[in-house]
Amino acid sequence: MKVLAIGNSFSQDATRYLHDVAKADGYDLKVVNLFIGGCPLSLHYKNINNDNRAYLYEFNGINTEICVSVKDALESDLWDYVTVQQVSRESMDYETYQPYLDALVSYVHKYCPKAKILVHETWAYKDKTDTLQRFGYENQADMYNDVKNAYIKAAEHLKTEMIPSGEAMQNLLRNGVPVIHRDDIHASLGLGRLTLAFTWYEFLTGRSTDGIEIPDSVLDEPVSEKEILLAKISAHDAVEKKLIRN
Repeated sequence: MKVLAIGNSFSQDATRYLHDVAKADGYDLKVVNLFIGGCPLSLHYKNINNDNRAYLYEFNGINTEICVSVKDALESDLWDYVTVQQVSRESMDYETYQPYLDALVSYVHKYCPKAKILVHETWAYKDKTDTLQRFGYENQADMYNDVKNAYIKAAEHLKTEMIPSGEAMQNLLRNGVPVIHRDDIHASLGLGRLTLAFTWYEFLTGRSTDGIEIPDSVLDEPVSEKEILLAKISAHDAVEKKLIRN
């Protein structure tokens, strides 16, 4: 399977361990993330119109330090899936998605017509922080509700599916994990990123993560056995809920 993510630091978080999870399960999966920190759909739109080689090419979770354009990446392989998303600070408002989302998806179809487009749902900011309050939220559950609704609207508009990363992160909190961020915004380097990888892997492949053992050496920070179990449960429940809803 070949997966291309057109995103930012949130798709970086989601894909950091995806290849490692697949490898541990004996599954052949290539993942590339096109990275610009804090990149909104409006900037993706500008970049495709100008064919800007503005993206760091991250291959199987590793930064190659090579800069490419979206067109370069689309034409570099026969992709099974291409994911799109909004920047987190604008993800609550679907009005910020358009017309850029439609233009980006049309561009993907032009250069990679056989790839399936997926919407990558992002997640809410850390609770009780100034960052959260700057965006008008008193608690992160309210932010997530708006994020989820906007992404559902995007997926329905595109007549496609949504990878429920935000739901998986919420599940970590529901399952008693006190810290899922490494700052106010991004996923924690160990548990958060691993939960996202499990979510993507189950969603994309339909395979269970139950028996997968992740070597400590691939993780950016330690994750306990208990936390790995919670990551798998949180990811599975998010994917199962999404599939049931469909």
